Amino acid sequence: MLDTSQIKEHMDVISSDRKTVGKVDHFEGSDKIKLTRHSSPDGQHHHFIPVSWIDHVDQHVHLNKSGADVTAHWQHESR
Repeated sequence: MLDTSQIKEHMDVISSDRKTVGKVDHFEGSDKIKLTRHSSPDGQHHHFIPVSWIDHVDQHVHLNKSGADVTAHWQHESR
């Protein structure tokens, strides 16, 4: 079972192919991580990734998806 209490603000989020896809802003509810706007490719929007994509946590949040999969399927902030 994943211990999400280890996930802290500004931790790097790393894809399975070792690409940094963003930094943690905070949890959105109990099932999504909101990434910082500044770590977004456009620098203007927050993106969300489901907790189910997390493989493990050490000093970074490691995902079980490739960088291409993450950016193709993450949720965008709706404004």
